[in-house]
Order: sequence, then structure tokens, then C-alpha cells
Amino acid sequence: MSQNPASAITAAYRVEQLRFRYRSSSRRAWGESNDWVLNALTFDVMPGEIFGIIGPNGSGKSSLLKVLAKVLRPQTGMVRLFGQELAVMSQAAMARRVALVPQDFHPIFPFTVSEMVLMGRFPHHQDGHILSGFRWERAEDIRLAEEAMIETDVAHLADRSIDKSSAGERQRVLLARALAQNPQVLLLDEPTAFLDLNHQLDICRILSRLNQQRELTVILVSHDLNLASQYCDRLMLLNGGAIVCLGSPQEVIRPPVLEAVYGCDVLVDHHPDTGLPRVTLPGRSTTV
Repeated sequence: MSQNPASAITAAYRVEQLRFRYRSSSRRAWGESNDWVLNALTFDVMPGEIFGIIGPNGSGKSSLLKVLAKVLRPQTGMVRLFGQELAVMSQAAMARRVALVPQDFHPIFPFTVSEMVLMGRFPHHQDGHILSGFRWERAEDIRLAEEAMIETDVAHLADRSIDKSSAGERQRVLLARALAQNPQVLLLDEPTAFLDLNHQLDICRILSRLNQQRELTVILVSHDLNLASQYCDRLMLLNGGAIVCLGSPQEVIRPPVLEAVYGCDVLVDHHPDTGLPRVTLPGRSTTV
């Protein structure tokens, strides 16, 4: 076991006193309103962990993920990626280290699956590296894209148009495109939304395998408390843009914590295989 103290490990993300809100057409001065979408968030995400962000609708989960991806910029506070401030990083430099998998994707053009995945290699090209004949990919790019398709089980779909793919297939294609970026951090917004149970398990197993084999840091937003509890090393529960609880699934998935945030009764027991907390709702026979 390493003798280095935990404090000596550089966090994948270090967030300090982060505040963000969307600009409004209101004429009120910034200081006169209290409409922070994210309010004074401070937390770390450590390298190689699966970090889950949970909370009710409107709690700021997706906005936080976009801030971490530098799609949105906070009004105040500091965000560091492996010790470097996001504010001074170019978007291209971000894309070489961080990949974002959105919640929903509607293809505009009928690219093939292989073309979509190969797009993940674009951040690794400088402007001067684009080749003549409108082709920019190198043999290395093609190899990495093919490996990403194999890892996500979409290699057999390589020549299929993305708009002919099912929701589960599209989600795996987006994950393959993100992996082709060869990132250090993977950000996922509701990766199992709109998927049936079998495809949900597929995505979760792929993420777990990638986390273990590549030591990939994974940050995911999820409404599914059980999925988050079973697959995440730590959870951060948000409500109203603030951190309510941050810790292991055992520390966060507790009836008093969840009932205070979600405003309803919940039952929490332990999964028979993992021993991790599992959430269910009271039955109809429960007295109101």
C-alpha cells in the first residue's frame, strides 16, 4: 500500500466554492437575486473513482456536469482538472482529457456508426495536421476507434447509419465515441435514461469494466438511486443547487436523508448480492 497521504494525491477534479446561474433578461442586479442553480459547491473527485451525482429534478445535476465539461462557466469559484484551472484551459485541451456523453442525442446527418466513433479522435489533431482530400484520420485513429467499438459491443454496427440504430445501440455508440477520445475522465448525463433493463445493465457493466481496466475516472448523473448505489464508489446528493450529503452509498442512501430531499417515504434495505443499500417505495397497503 502506498505510504503517500491522501492529501498528496492530485484530485481529478477539485471544485471550490462554485456558484453558477443562467443569465436572465431581468434588470435586477446580480446581487439582488438568489437564483443560483449551483450554490457554493466544494468537493473533490479522485482519480479512478466512479462518482455519482444524484438529486431531484431541478437540483442542478446536469448544470454541474456541463460546468465540469467547460460547456458552462461559473460566475464564481474555482474548478481544477488534475491541478490545472479550467478557466485557462482551451476547449481542445479539455476534449483531450475529458469526454462528455449527453443524455439524449438526435442525429442530424446519417453518419455511419464508425464515422460517429471516429469523430472522437478529432480533438487529438492540430489544425495543421488535417490531410488533403478532406481526410484527417490516421491509422492510429482508426485503430483506437475500432477498439472503442469492440469495447462497447458496436463493432458489428460499424457500417450502419446512426439514425437506424436503437436507443440502446446509440447510447453505446456515444460511449464508444467518448472512449475514442482516450480521455482521463468520462462525464455521463443519465447514461441509462430511456433504456430497458437489459441495456441499462449493459451500460453499467461496460462502465465498471472500463473503470477497472483503464483506471478511468467516471462522473455520472443519475435519477436512478439504485443504479447509483450499486455502481458508484461515492455519491453526492444535491438539492436546490447545494450539497446535502456527500459520501459512500451507505452514508448517502439512508431514509432520513432521502425523505428530507425527495419529500416522500422510502424503504432502504440491503442488496442480497452486494450488501449495498437498495431503495424501494412503500406499498399501497401502507397507511397514509
